[in-house]
Amino acid sequence: MELNQEVSGFVKAVGKKVVNGLGQEILLRGVGLGSWLLPEGYMWHLPEQGDRPRRIEKMITDLVGDSKAAEFWDLYYKRYISEEDIQQIAAEGFNSIRVPINARFLIEDGEPLRIKGERLMLIDQVIDWCRQYSLYVILDLHGAPGGQTGANIDDSENDQPELFTIESNQRLTIALWRMLAERYKDEWIVAGYDLLNEPLPNYFAEYNDQVMPLYKDIIQAIREVDPHHMIILEGVHWATDWTIFNEVLDPNLMLQFHKYWNNPDTESIQKFLDKREELQVPIFMGEGGENNNDWFVGAFQLYEDHDISWNFWTWKKLDSVNSPCSVNKPEGWQLLIDFLQGGSKPDPQSAERILWTYLDNLRLGGCTYRPEVINALFRRPSVRIPAIFYDYKGEGQSFGIGKQADHTLDFRVKDGVDMRFVEGTRDIPNFAHNKGEVWKAEEWMYVQLAPEDWVSYTFRVPAISEPHAYTIELYIRTKRGGAVTVSLDGSPVFTATTMEDNWELVQAPISLALSKGSHQIALKASEEIAQIQWVRIIS
Repeated sequence: MELNQEVSGFVKAVGKKVVNGLGQEILLRGVGLGSWLLPEGYMWHLPEQGDRPRRIEKMITDLVGDSKAAEFWDLYYKRYISEEDIQQIAAEGFNSIRVPINARFLIEDGEPLRIKGERLMLIDQVIDWCRQYSLYVILDLHGAPGGQTGANIDDSENDQPELFTIESNQRLTIALWRMLAERYKDEWIVAGYDLLNEPLPNYFAEYNDQVMPLYKDIIQAIREVDPHHMIILEGVHWATDWTIFNEVLDPNLMLQFHKYWNNPDTESIQKFLDKREELQVPIFMGEGGENNNDWFVGAFQLYEDHDISWNFWTWKKLDSVNSPCSVNKPEGWQLLIDFLQGGSKPDPQSAERILWTYLDNLRLGGCTYRPEVINALFRRPSVRIPAIFYDYKGEGQSFGIGKQADHTLDFRVKDGVDMRFVEGTRDIPNFAHNKGEVWKAEEWMYVQLAPEDWVSYTFRVPAISEPHAYTIELYIRTKRGGAVTVSLDGSPVFTATTMEDNWELVQAPISLALSKGSHQIALKASEEIAQIQWVRIIS
């Protein structure tokens, strides 16, 4: 496997950019290891009664007893993420991973700080693999002592943000980060320290004024032992509220936002772009996903076009169509759900069979692998690009307008696009967490081009050992006498037309041999109005 040459030396923030140890500008393009060291119930398809680590642990102990439960978790941690997973992540073209850590996984309850050494060795092992396969590692405190969100995602015990209500939890958090910094201070493959995941949703905003002082204390503790690693700070309210950031707390700093539930357009991230300009620091979309491949195609190109590092959530979960690895659901899994919801308890033999089948299915080779998810993230063939997700670099680079026309509502108007470009057959699609549900054709929006209007779509061809042929398809509708000229990297390839008022699939009459790297398809209308739902590049 060819190693990623840009993964070299300590990364650091230089102005608005991230650079590697060679001084080269890079974007972190990564994937999160969600549910590994902090199991999340929704990734197990469990109800509220099993929505966080402590509740999942209790379920398993209740089902198979203490001894078998200990055996289960030992196998779980070893199988959920193995060397094979890390090797595959690197082979797919990612250059980094984000490791969500639960403090309760690493440390004993109470002061002083006491480390569970065998647990820390699991992180050491992943770091060693990442060094071997050239993947930067971001350490993410996903569940701080006491919980920084007061929700299931941080393993909160009492649904309160007790990191901010119990002072000893803050002392433990500072000590934990100091310990990690001391341990990894010379480890260049560690890209940075993500101090707190998604602190304080709006319903706990009364504690917002405590976040920056705690960040300062953690940074001070880290810098006492580690001058090298990048500090990564998240905003409040699921990392989306950056009003707390009015100063640069460290010269080697990156700010992180998360994005799930809104449009993949520039308007939705403008406040983060503005803060980048204000503070002159790099920014990071550190967690986003949980939608469908069409949304991924738009959102992750958005980050690329705006020079934003990104990390996809998440690598592996149960019975999924929107993660690369779908853990096959064991027969009888519903028995566990029923038990949590007050139903009868499965007999020990049945419970053990279900749980150990799950463990067997956790291995990469036991999962259903979904390359179409990764293709969507990287816009890599074979991939379908919804027409509304043309590139995000603005007029002259990503679109061109022949002449002005009447406007109609468009969710990408803030990109500077003439609003007639996008006209909906129905309302704008729902971009909330849809867990991979595919949008129905009649719910699509389409790009409408007047004569001489054009839009462009970047896609990327991975390294391949032999020449490979690609095909372009469009789903379009043209007026009588109208046509769409399809160009590739600036050269016309073919002209597409349809019967009037009929949506039709039109395929390029020739196959195209493409080299490794980025390519761009441009669609230009001539003579009459043309409408496009999507463009597909087929490998």
